[in-house]
Amino acid sequence: MILSRIKPAVGGETPVSISEKKKKNKTKVPRLEEYLQQRDYLGALTLLEFQRSIGEKEEHADLWIGFCAFHLGDYKRSMEEYKSLTMKPECPADVWVYLACVLFFLGLYKEAEEAASKAPVSPLQNRLLFHLAHKFNDEKKLMGFHQNLEDVTEDQLSLASIHYMRSHYQEAIDIYKRLLLQNRDFLALKVYVALCYYKLDYYDVSQEVLAVYLQSIPDSTIALNLKACNHFRLYNGKAAEAELKNLIDISSCSFEFAKELIRHNLVVFRGGEGALQVLPPLIDVIPEARLNLVIYYLRQDDVQEAYNLIQDLVPTTPQEYILKGVVNAALGQEIGSRDHLKIAQQFFQLVGGSASECDTIPGRQCMASCFFLLRQFEDVLIYLNSVKGYFYNDDTFNFNYAQAKAALGNYKEAEEIFLLIQSEKIKNDYVYLSWLARCCMYCHNNDSAVWLITEIFMQGKFIFQLLYL
Repeated sequence: MILSRIKPAVGGETPVSISEKKKKNKTKVPRLEEYLQQRDYLGALTLLEFQRSIGEKEEHADLWIGFCAFHLGDYKRSMEEYKSLTMKPECPADVWVYLACVLFFLGLYKEAEEAASKAPVSPLQNRLLFHLAHKFNDEKKLMGFHQNLEDVTEDQLSLASIHYMRSHYQEAIDIYKRLLLQNRDFLALKVYVALCYYKLDYYDVSQEVLAVYLQSIPDSTIALNLKACNHFRLYNGKAAEAELKNLIDISSCSFEFAKELIRHNLVVFRGGEGALQVLPPLIDVIPEARLNLVIYYLRQDDVQEAYNLIQDLVPTTPQEYILKGVVNAALGQEIGSRDHLKIAQQFFQLVGGSASECDTIPGRQCMASCFFLLRQFEDVLIYLNSVKGYFYNDDTFNFNYAQAKAALGNYKEAEEIFLLIQSEKIKNDYVYLSWLARCCMYCHNNDSAVWLITEIFMQGKFIFQLLYL
């Protein structure tokens, strides 16, 4: 390959070729339209700022600066540009709705609604108010703005996103697939479809859909992050972290949202490492940050801190209902509170009985947990048997499964399942040891089995409790 070189590595350029190149460079002037067509918003913003600094302002330069900053995720900069425009007497009326969109992305929903009300009626204003009604949980206004939506791409995308945020993932997929049939070059829709399949726990399907998009746009921040999340679900944290490295390499200094997302997901992929440093500032910035911090506290057996963090959260998604149920169940068991156990049981029943979750794995686990708290162990086994194929080596699942078996007198099966458990934390737990002792007594009914389990208890602090079995 080296011997076939045609272009010289050094020198070799004639004075004629050099002069021609200089002439071309002189005539080549970057144009804003070229940057925008290539979606190079950083390049466009740099050009606009340079032109502003030398007094050669592009027409509507301030509007374009706000636009580029918005698409780079620099919402504060965009807000400043649009706010300064609204103070000018010749300000275009549409600037108010642009400002409202920026305020929405900054989480300033009241201010966004106020700015949108000053804008002229338009499809963009309606879509924004539609999303604000969802944020304010105002169903009446939501339905009103819903009726104003038309059968055009932008409005249908807005409707699909509301479906997604309300956990109506199949409805969102239907809209995206219909739009894809009409516009096959709208490749970004494949990312949205992949996100929906991820939320439905179809991680392999999500990965297949995502691969098509990544072939065309290999440096997409959202797509690479979703790919890493799929790897985390399908394989493990190390595989996910390896995928996330690609995102770290391409993430620019101007894209703050990507940096926050990377820091958050690295904590999850590393099993909670650095959670107390990274997650607290991201609460209410990234929706999952609060939930993952609660999970971290639960894993550290700091149930009270987990409860303090989640008690004021009004759940709107199945994941939030489930986590509130888990925290209330853990706290109820820790302090002996029937009220917390009752709340947990209601949360589990609400998720497990819902039409959208009843046939999912988490939904069935919720119903099993509900009946476990009600001590209806026959019903517990119905639901656990339906999903046990997915949890063969899961110690927590086997711990609960064995307890349900033993509670119904199936001591031989319960003993076999108890002995599958590898977690030292569970194996040193009084509940585990007492149930295993009971299973040994009923299964073997001989002195050696009882003496063996007694020796286990004598090594710990549970020898006196053994007398009450």
